[in-house]
Amino acid sequence: MNRTFSGGIRQLGASFASGAASPTQITEHALQAAKVASHLNAFIRLTPEVALSSSNESSFRYQRRGQRSPLEGVPIAVKDNYCTKDIPTTCASKMLEKFVPTYNATVVDRLIHAGAVLLGKTNMDEFSMGSGSVESFFGPVKNVWSKDFENDNWRITGGSSGGSAVAVASGICFAAIGSDTGGSVRIPASYCGVVGLKPTYGLISRHGLIPLANSMDCPGVLANNVDDCVSVLNAISGPDDCDSTTIKEPYPKVELPFLDQINVEGIRVGIPEQCSCEGLMPEVRDTWVKIADILEDNGAQVRRVSMPNILNSIYVYSVLNQCEVASNMARYDGVEYGHRASTAASTEELYAKSRSEGFNIVVKTRILAGNYFLLKRNYDNYYIRAMKVRRMIFNDFKQVFEKDGIDVLLTPTTLTDAPLYREFVTKSNRDQCALNDLFTTPANLAGIPAVSIPIRLSSNCLPISLQLMGNTLQENLLLRVAKWIESRVDFQGVAPPEDLRRMMEIMISAAEKKTS
Repeated sequence: MNRTFSGGIRQLGASFASGAASPTQITEHALQAAKVASHLNAFIRLTPEVALSSSNESSFRYQRRGQRSPLEGVPIAVKDNYCTKDIPTTCASKMLEKFVPTYNATVVDRLIHAGAVLLGKTNMDEFSMGSGSVESFFGPVKNVWSKDFENDNWRITGGSSGGSAVAVASGICFAAIGSDTGGSVRIPASYCGVVGLKPTYGLISRHGLIPLANSMDCPGVLANNVDDCVSVLNAISGPDDCDSTTIKEPYPKVELPFLDQINVEGIRVGIPEQCSCEGLMPEVRDTWVKIADILEDNGAQVRRVSMPNILNSIYVYSVLNQCEVASNMARYDGVEYGHRASTAASTEELYAKSRSEGFNIVVKTRILAGNYFLLKRNYDNYYIRAMKVRRMIFNDFKQVFEKDGIDVLLTPTTLTDAPLYREFVTKSNRDQCALNDLFTTPANLAGIPAVSIPIRLSSNCLPISLQLMGNTLQENLLLRVAKWIESRVDFQGVAPPEDLRRMMEIMISAAEKKTS
């Protein structure tokens, strides 16, 4: 990968400040790289005019050497379920194919205020319903780590924020925004070999994030390293009057010390025994054990803990997610906005045809299932019972963090490395979601922070990642431990295929000659 993409956000800012590179130059490179990597289908829409305008303004501010914003000139991509003013926001669905919001999501506004350059809107599973990023109206996202992109032999990215993960993993941008309802940031982060952060529920505003399941949706960050995740997190977190579910008091910025000042001595690390389960790939298990041993060898107190309800989270999530989906999707009736059927003899037929044409089979299935669970005769048996088990899962975390004194929990992020697409589609989307979300849904149900960190490559030359979970609003401690692990494993994250790397280098070299 080109040298200008090899460092992190801090190094990029230093290059801008010294005049070694300019935001405009880097943005042009990023846009060209996105075109070269178009076969990965990471973006639904690039926004070159917006990006170049923002980068020119950033370049001007650097030339003036005045006070600059934290993400000044940094190329960032945003998942296409965040509203962007005057830029189509589709949720990767025919239903919203022509929807153009009149306002920005709070996350987008804060990125712009911090000086970030919006490269484009990334691909995803339709309305975030899926674990593979293969259920998009605009086609599937392909994992940059794939060896073969023909005949369905490519690897999936995980979902639903697969486009954001690929945009970072391929070196197109320095960070990307995703949304995490049951693991939709951490799963693609794991499969694509990048860092994926789901912060505490309410730490980042959901205003302008088109909802999937309101009680679990959480804006998240994908980046090549923990420091870059922190830079973006600090720019977008905090109270928002437009979202009543955000924290009410300003949250102190996360401050990570330099590596030589970080140690894990005395940190109490919990290993949930229930996560050593059937279907866990031996290489993932070995990686989990190895990192636990490294932590213990360096002074951490590692011990097994019992969380008896944690594996029930997938069943609870399936019920509650689909109940909230049924409620949220009711607004798409073809009348006020969204896809409208061309012919209909009555209002009822208009609703039915518009929704039938606008939604894919996964969305329709979840709407039907959610409405079934919410029927009066089923409400107590499904919704109420699921809410009770959700409280039990929350209490498991409370017991571990507050009574057992655990600081962080260490688990796998996914059962395996990235599956082949042809293997993934042999099972139903619902079954795949249940398997892929096994270790990630508990954090969403409890509202706690979690981060996925790439550790090493499997025998298939694919990333294997582990997950850390912490107590509510303990991002500082969680990310400090994550940064320590990251420094010990030294995962080499950006690895596009050779032909893609060569094409990028040719395009970027030509751009450098043009701008010099």
